Amino acid sequence: MRYNRFQKLSPKPPKGFTLVELLVVIGIIALLISILLPVLSGARQYANAIQCASNLRQIATGWLMYANANKGVSIPGRMPNLGAAFNVYSVGNGDAWRPRWFVTMGAQSGIYAYNEPSPLAADDNTKNVDNKVFTCATEPDRINNRNFTFGYNFQFLGNSRNKVGTPAGAFRPIHFPVKINRVRASDTVMAADAMGTSAGKPKAARTAYRPNGSGDLFALGNHAWSLDPPRLTATSDTCDDSNRGPQNRSAPDPRHKGKANVAFCDEHVAAMSLEEIGYVVNADGGVAAYDPNSSNTMFSGSGRDDDPPAIN
Repeated sequence: MRYNRFQKLSPKPPKGFTLVELLVVIGIIALLISILLPVLSGARQYANAIQCASNLRQIATGWLMYANANKGVSIPGRMPNLGAAFNVYSVGNGDAWRPRWFVTMGAQSGIYAYNEPSPLAADDNTKNVDNKVFTCATEPDRINNRNFTFGYNFQFLGNSRNKVGTPAGAFRPIHFPVKINRVRASDTVMAADAMGTSAGKPKAARTAYRPNGSGDLFALGNHAWSLDPPRLTATSDTCDDSNRGPQNRSAPDPRHKGKANVAFCDEHVAAMSLEEIGYVVNADGGVAAYDPNSSNTMFSGSGRDDDPPAIN
């Protein structure tokens, strides 16, 4: 075959990546992802914790506004049970059936838990909050009225439950009203991320959160709107008055890398471990109730390790 010197030679095909080179690139990308994912996850957790703390700070402001508008009386954990004909209370944008503390504050603060509150007892435990202020970004699904995400220091700041043996139709509250001018605001817990009755159970025995408001003493967030102080006594209340007992105690939830966001009565919020707040945690992860090494100093309002008010 005669070669034509004017014939255009076909270009050589471009050289592609070899299998080894592709594997090296993939390995580098995988390494970068393995480094970045924990960083991004940590940043997201940190942002969620900051948002949760910001919400708690707003709630603490609402608590103080309510007290100032009500002659210095702290919000009770739940409005008193005065009988069916008297158990509907105004919460600012409507009426609600025996509202819990975070719902009640809307009456003066304008921070409303519900867009449409309900005066029906049947809706009490099934209703979910609508206001994003009452949520924790780390656990955004814990918005049920009963199985709430934040627990209130009700035993020392206002327990309107009747004492044991109170006659029908009478009102003998365990610890209500409480004047905030008698509370050491900067040293006293107002509310915190809460575990509910699951706190008293071994960590391995706890079950999943129940968003429908049903009761499970082992479930995370069960009856968590109420927060028990670190040290209980045989005559003190516990968060669920239908299931009193040391094993059904409530405690803060260390959901933010081992710490809970804690709001104090002077409106400041701090991230603290259970031990820093005064609790004793057993080897199985359950929170002790009667341990003498636990302390109510940050809950009592007096700055002392006082016993919780007795139920009788």
